[in-house]
Amino acid sequence: MPIPTRAFAAVAADKPLEPFSFTRRDPLPDDVVIDIQYCGVCHSDLHMARSETGPARYPLVPGHEIAGVVKAVGSDVTRFKVGDRVGVGCMVDSCRECSSCQAGEEQYCVPGFTGTYGNPDRFAEQSGQPITQGGYSDHITVDQHFVLSIPDALPLDKAAPLLCAGITTYSPLKEWNVGPGSKVAVIGLGGLGHMAVKLAAAMGAEVTVLSTSDRKKADAERMGASHFLINKDKAAMKAAAESFDLIINTVSATHEIADHVQLLARDGTMVMLGLTTEGLPVYALPLLWRRRRVAGSLIGGVRETQEMLDFCAEHGITCDIETIAPDQINEAYARMERSDVRYRFVIDMAKLPQAA
Repeated sequence: MPIPTRAFAAVAADKPLEPFSFTRRDPLPDDVVIDIQYCGVCHSDLHMARSETGPARYPLVPGHEIAGVVKAVGSDVTRFKVGDRVGVGCMVDSCRECSSCQAGEEQYCVPGFTGTYGNPDRFAEQSGQPITQGGYSDHITVDQHFVLSIPDALPLDKAAPLLCAGITTYSPLKEWNVGPGSKVAVIGLGGLGHMAVKLAAAMGAEVTVLSTSDRKKADAERMGASHFLINKDKAAMKAAAESFDLIINTVSATHEIADHVQLLARDGTMVMLGLTTEGLPVYALPLLWRRRRVAGSLIGGVRETQEMLDFCAEHGITCDIETIAPDQINEAYARMERSDVRYRFVIDMAKLPQAA
């Protein structure tokens, strides 16, 4: 029998999220059923709920920063047992056959990975849902390949956002070999940026935060940043030219990046993580002159995500969070648009019965 599930869902691009009931599939042989305890709120949830990144299908249950406890397992599950602390990030399926999947980079699956919410669900017949539905809910059923083990050292509420914000910043730091002696700049101290600072500092890098004001300077320093640069200060920007091996750009809004490219040293790279919806001008000469690069990075594969969780447990790294009840999600979205959160909202799903 399909599993009755309660949630909060977007029902239209221009309407608030509201209580929603639906069903999850009973566990197939490779499935894990999870009682969701917490779900982080990502800025991309807001974009998807409002069809800002393309037409969404409704009703839509957002949420891809899921932390909870195993409730049941299928007959072929070997990696998890009832009671285990687990998480689910941005993916719940992929082809498992292409070169990317074979390399453990499921996020770059050539046919395309199946997102935790909003994508066609190949198990629709079993669940009764034409699309995948996310973590703003009390249960989820996921193939064991895409389930992560959350170490005991990480509180579930503070671990939940690591499944997106953590891996999104960890992956480029690892790909560009950040370590002792590296000079890393982070543009924007928000949900992604604050994790980039913590992770880069733990890897041994000298970290500088770039922001439009000094409002978050104390926070940046507490998280491990050695320097804080106001990017509206032209003299300070000029003085910092050619300083950084890597710039992690976390800003989602349309913004100017040409001046920031000048901050890169020879062979330096700016990695774009923010989901901008408009083009950003980059001029060839500053790139040519110092063999600089502008690149992108998308979350991380399952293996790397587990590595990130273990790294965070070892180094005592968690997200800075504000916990909310499910029925506060619309207020949280409004506050996110005002950048009024430090630094990630996390929904306490134990409060769902009262809300729904």
